[in-house]
Amino acid sequence: MLLERLKNLREDNDLLQKHVAKALKIPERTYGNYELGDRSIPLEILIELARFYNTSTDYILGLTDETHPYPPSKIYK
Repeated sequence: MLLERLKNLREDNDLLQKHVAKALKIPERTYGNYELGDRSIPLEILIELARFYNTSTDYILGLTDETHPYPPSKIYK
């Protein structure tokens, strides 16, 4: 589910892997390996992907089908 969601989010936004990798400040090959499942996604990158796509980590992980992000926590304001 995760791999499919990552690819779909990227393609739905008309982006190439190199565009997402640049936004995350990681090598394109590293991002490509995330999409292929050849490399685990670090928590920090997962959070950045959720922010980048304006969704939740739960959506990316396949725990929900709700694409909208959760409201920000008052703790971090």
